[in-house]
Amino acid sequence: MTSFRTRTAISRAAPAVTSIAAAAWSSAALASQGPGGGIGTASPLTQTVMAVLVYGMSAIIVGAGLIVAVLRRQRAS
Repeated sequence: MTSFRTRTAISRAAPAVTSIAAAAWSSAALASQGPGGGIGTASPLTQTVMAVLVYGMSAIIVGAGLIVAVLRRQRAS
């Protein structure tokens, strides 16, 4: 069972994590399009590579955060 201190910390951190994740996903969608939105923009390969890098880094960061949270929770038990 989680302690009151842990629950308080999680409830305080949740809005910050949510806003950071939202900012990361919104910028990722724009970054994956390359410079501009019409003819003469980045090639499809470049757009794909950029999308994979941006979304992949976001997934790694979120995954690492979840792993740390689970490990801390197990230690506290």
